[in-house]
Amino acid sequence: MSAPQHPTQLQGISLESIAQQFGTPLYIYDGEKIVTQIKSLQTAFATVPLKIKYATKALSNISILKLVKKAGGGVDAVSIEEVKICMLAGFSASEIMYTPSGVNFREIQEAVELGVMVNLDSIPLMEEFGAVYGDTKPACIRINPHIMAGGNAKISVGHIQSKFGISIQQLPEILDVVKKYAINIVGLHIHTGSDILDAEIFLKGGNVLFEAAMNFPNLTFLDFGGGFKVAYKAGDPFTAIEEVGTKVSAAFNVFCEKYGRKLELWLEPGKFLVSESGYLLVESTVVKKTPQLTFVGVDSGLNHLIRPMMYDAFHDVYNISNPEGELNPYNVVGYICETDTLAKDRMLAKVSKGDLLVFKNAGAYGISMASNYNSRLRPAEVLVWEGKAQLIRKREEFEDLLRNQVEIAI
Repeated sequence: MSAPQHPTQLQGISLESIAQQFGTPLYIYDGEKIVTQIKSLQTAFATVPLKIKYATKALSNISILKLVKKAGGGVDAVSIEEVKICMLAGFSASEIMYTPSGVNFREIQEAVELGVMVNLDSIPLMEEFGAVYGDTKPACIRINPHIMAGGNAKISVGHIQSKFGISIQQLPEILDVVKKYAINIVGLHIHTGSDILDAEIFLKGGNVLFEAAMNFPNLTFLDFGGGFKVAYKAGDPFTAIEEVGTKVSAAFNVFCEKYGRKLELWLEPGKFLVSESGYLLVESTVVKKTPQLTFVGVDSGLNHLIRPMMYDAFHDVYNISNPEGELNPYNVVGYICETDTLAKDRMLAKVSKGDLLVFKNAGAYGISMASNYNSRLRPAEVLVWEGKAQLIRKREEFEDLLRNQVEIAI
């Protein structure tokens, strides 16, 4: 039985040579894939005035952000730090949506001072914003549509028990606060979760937006959020972007006729843009056989890729050092002093110590959720763009662990 085929190169450059040049563990991103994903959305929603607001939290490397901008995208930021990184990447304040959750009002004020629009997600925040700014600053309102959707409960964020957004049942209160302070509401926003397959979920959320929007005369856009699913393994379902684009655009155009003028349709893809572009390369450090299992230990762990342990996420993995080898079952585990199974019960081409393994779909929420747990160092990042592999984040060094520590006399 031979091993399945997997990518061994990006844009004509072998993954093995990139690992040799930059070392492991290593995150590698295919810039062409990111641009392709952006273009697919632009094509699917070609009949509406579309604005793509990339969800920066998925992967916030400044070089990736510059690539998103080059391809015509804007950004959605969820922290003031993300706002500042986006501005350093060249985005103007008008290209950034700031969608905080429960932050100190000082952060809201800092964003407003930078000229960035704020997405208000609670009645108290609306009150505070209105009292300070009245009608002088445009704002958006995040609506909780009470829709349970997504591939994991931890990332389903539009249901009635979610902390995110203002319940659609509280629309009368929202309108009262808007009227009280004459807040200039120019957009309404929803985001129901991640890994959404069905166009009907987007339509259901859209209908909530359409109905609510009739109460706001000064809108310039409606934001449908993100949540498009990508395939993680062969045979996996994924969001049919063309179908979603066709159906949502048609419903949106009908709404605009009813509303009386054309609005912009905003989307906030994160994982959809960068997940499939990313690869995590690791080196096998030990092949450990037990009476029941064979473990492959690697020079990485949940400190670099937490999704398998946090979300039970599946990341396909393969051996590029022995691609034609006989398949054997393995558990691929990390070097953290805690259970950090990165891939369970996988059939891999025979693995030996020193082999290079590749984790696919590692572009989204990989390095952005990485940590220094066990006082381990974060890996380097490389972008492959226009046929060149370029370092976009240096590998951490030991001194980086101590940089902000303050040693006192004991």
